[in-house]
Amino acid sequence: MSRSTKIVIGGAVVVLGAGFFVSWWLAFALILVPVVGYMALDKSQRRRLNRITRKELDR
Repeated sequence: MSRSTKIVIGGAVVVLGAGFFVSWWLAFALILVPVVGYMALDKSQRRRLNRITRKELDR
């Protein structure tokens, strides 16, 4: 396995562990914070973010 694959697997294990061993509200906050941040953007800022993201994915 490559180093990046090991890091991704480790990150997934940490997130799953956080869901099981840490209280549910903290796991919920880890998901909720980025969503609230995205929703706090203006419509034009969201459009710009989506455009940039699509360009990165098309590579």
